[in-house]
Amino acid sequence: MGQSTVVTGIILYVAPIGEYDKRVVILTKERGKITAFAKGARRQNSILIAATNPFAFGEFELFEGRSSYTIVMASIQNYFLELVNSFEGAYYGFYFMEFADYYTRENNDELMMLKLLYQSLRALTKENIPNELIRCIFELKAMTVNGEYPQVFQCQNCGKEENLKFFSPTLSGVVCKDCVKQEYLTIKISDSTLYTMQFIITSPIEKLYTFNVSEQVLKELKLIMKKYMKMYIDKEFKSLPILESIITS
Repeated sequence: MGQSTVVTGIILYVAPIGEYDKRVVILTKERGKITAFAKGARRQNSILIAATNPFAFGEFELFEGRSSYTIVMASIQNYFLELVNSFEGAYYGFYFMEFADYYTRENNDELMMLKLLYQSLRALTKENIPNELIRCIFELKAMTVNGEYPQVFQCQNCGKEENLKFFSPTLSGVVCKDCVKQEYLTIKISDSTLYTMQFIITSPIEKLYTFNVSEQVLKELKLIMKKYMKMYIDKEFKSLPILESIITS
C-alpha cells in the first residue's frame, strides 16, 4: 500500500512524458536522488506547472508507489529566477546540476551535495564573485564531497609539507620543488593557489563563497580543475560545451 511522504530538495532534470505529464529528477535531503512523476504538470492550470521546473527548491509531497514516486503537492522556497532569466547563469546552473546528478545516488546520504548545489546556485545570483571562480570552487568541493579530492597538504612523492610548488593530476596532488619530474606532467602553482585549494577542501560549505582571487590564481585553478577532472571523471557533460561557448563568445 502506497503512502505519502514529504522531502526537501531541488529539481535537477525535467522531461516531458506523454501529452501532459513530466518526469523529474530531484536531489533530496531525505532520500538522495530520486525520480518522480508529475501528472498533468504541463497543463496550463496545473498547480505543479512552475514547481516542477529545473532549479525549483523546496518541499515536495510525494506518493510512494511500489516502484516510483508521484508528486502530489509542492511548496517552493526558491525558483532561482535570476538564473532562469540569464542565459549564462542558467547554463552554469545546468552544468552544476548535471555535475551533481553524476555523483549522487538514490537512497544515499546526499545532504552535503544538496547543500553545495544550493549554495553554489545562490552564489551565481550575486555579483561579488566571478562565475568562473564559483565554477572552480563547486567542481573541487563536489569532488571533495565524493571523496575524490587531490592531496594538497604534502608532497605526493616524499611527504614533505614545504615548497609545494607544483600540482600533478596524474599523482592526484601537489609535488614539492625537489621531487618534480617531467613525467608527472605538473602545473606550476603559486602559494596563493595552493592556499585557495586547501581552503576549498577543508572549509564548511557555508564559507566557500566568501572570498575572491587574483586573475593569476583563477587561471591556475581553472587549468588544474580541467586537467584533474579529465583524469578522474568519465563523463562528458552535455551542458559544458554550450557553457564554454557562451563564456568565450
